[in-house]
Parts: sequence; structure tokens; C-alpha cells
Amino acid sequence: MSANMKVSTEQVPLDALNAWLATEAPMLGTVKSITQFPGGFSNLTYLLTTTTGEAVLRRPPVGVSAGRAHDMPREARILSVLELRGVPAPRAFATCEDASVIGAPFYVMERKDGLILRGATAPAGWGPKEFAALSESFVDTLVAIHGATPSDPVIGGLGRPMGYVGRQVDGWTERWQHARTDDVPAMESLAAWLNEKQPSESGACLVHNDYKYDNLVLDPAKPGRIVAVLDWEMATLGDPLLDVGTSLGYWVEAGDHPAFKALGLGMTALPGNFTRGQLWARYLEKSGRSMRSASWYHAFGLFKIAVIAQQIYARYKKGLTTDERFARLGDAVRLLAEMGQQEATR
Repeated sequence: MSANMKVSTEQVPLDALNAWLATEAPMLGTVKSITQFPGGFSNLTYLLTTTTGEAVLRRPPVGVSAGRAHDMPREARILSVLELRGVPAPRAFATCEDASVIGAPFYVMERKDGLILRGATAPAGWGPKEFAALSESFVDTLVAIHGATPSDPVIGGLGRPMGYVGRQVDGWTERWQHARTDDVPAMESLAAWLNEKQPSESGACLVHNDYKYDNLVLDPAKPGRIVAVLDWEMATLGDPLLDVGTSLGYWVEAGDHPAFKALGLGMTALPGNFTRGQLWARYLEKSGRSMRSASWYHAFGLFKIAVIAQQIYARYKKGLTTDERFARLGDAVRLLAEMGQQEATR
């Protein structure tokens, strides 16, 4: 067990879980121990060590059950669609909608083991060749995800395809207004520009909504092979180019401002990785979508990430968290907004 993981017997009662698994997923055997994966601010994830191996359980946070992001059956259904399409993702074994079993709806899925890239330092033995292979797989896997369309009943039921761009701009602008603690003129002007310059819809498909390196599990022996894409809680039916825009917002280049690299996203700035322009061009080529400028989508991604940073910073300002790392997020919001403004002038 990792030193960062902790034994959990309160949030997932072992006896109740085993009784349910005996009927719904007997091939998993009996759970011997439950350990919680650290990190994250949303759904809770646990490693189940069983008599036959390992599995993973996902459930909403304690005291929270409502909302799309905490809909466990919905998330499990998405994984089932991905499995049928050959998209690398964990396989869902069984879903429980009865909250009385462990205290909340949950599902049990396959454990995907491998390498997850975090921070700005390359793993031992990695160089330009490895990052070039990963960059290609990164884009090609996103194209495969976007191949899941409303023609599939599960995907078609995830949301409303028409008006997605406008709802995203309005939604993230509203979140900014609710979380704002300081005057950031660049955020206000960027929000107005995104609203005024909204592009036409490019189609509708499954979108991940948080697609970046640290949500991928990689094969340590073959860096270009993505074993699984994780964190599907925000997936929905929407415009794929906004999904690419979010990835562009996270994508750091070698020449970017040092403060942007310092946000912990700097792995993509290492030699061998695509530039943002190369990422966008490969996506358009592989997806067969018509050529258009990336500027609006990149600016949207930066705005969205700035709002997320502001939401965390607002919690710090209100004294709801004492983690001093969050004290610098106000500066990050300004930086991201200024970068978005630069895109707006392209």
C-alpha cells in the first residue's frame, strides 16, 4: 500500500460490500482490504484488494449524492460505451444504485495499473522520442473518444447538443462571478470577448472535459501506449472543439511564462512534446474536421482553468482551507486571464 493511501472502513463497510459483490460480481472474490486513493475534491476512489486480485470502487463524497458529477450509474454507463468502442478506459464490472448498501450509490471497475505523469520532471529514461510518441497518442485517443456520438443511446442521453457553446460560456462566466474575490479586469474583458465571438457549433459527441496528461495511465515500457483515460465524472455530450480547447489551456510550451509552468502543468513543455499548434493541427487532421483557428478555443480553455483556480482561491480567502499553496492562485488567475487576452488578439 502506498504511504499516501489510507485504510477505509467507515465510508465503505466491508461486510455489506462483500455481501453485495457475492451476488453482483462473484468473479472478484472476497474483498480483504479497502484503501482510499488520495487527492481530488470530488468523487471518492478506493482500491479493493480481493482474493482474486484488485478492483476499484467509486462513490460520491460523504453527504453528497446529487448532481451529474456524482452520478455513479451515469459514469459506469460511459465506461461501458468506451469499452465497446475500444477506447482505453477501465471496465465497469457492476453498479449499485441502492444507497442503503454502503451509504451511497457506487460502482466497481477494473484496476488499471501503470505510469501517471505529474509535475514538470520527466520520468527516468524519458526523452524527446518518448514525448513525441505520447503527444501523438494523446491526440489520437481524444479523437477516438469523440467518435462516441449521439447515435449511441447512452451518449445521446448525456445532455443537449444544441446551444452547448453558449451554455459553456454562460456557465463558466457565472461561476467566475460567484467565486470572484478581487477585481481582475482581464477576466471581465475575456468573458465578454468569449461571449461576443462565440464560434458556430462544430458537432456533438462525447467530451471528457478534463483531458490532460495526469488523467492518463501509461504503459511504462511503451510510453506512446495509453492504458486508460481516467476521471470521467464531467464527461457529457457537447462540442468536441471545446474539449480540445480545455486541453490546450493545460498545455504548457517551452517559451511560456515561468509562472504558467510553475502551476504544475509543465511536463508538456519538455522537448519532444507537440506545441499547441501541432496538437490542434493533428486533431483537425485525424478527426477530419474543417480547418479553423484555435484562438477562441484556447482562450476558452484558459478562462475555464482560471475560474477553477479562482474557485479554490476563494475557499482559501474565506478561510475554508489553510493550505498555503492556494495563496498564490490569485496571481495564477490573473496570469491565465492575460494569456487568454493574448489569444483574443490573434
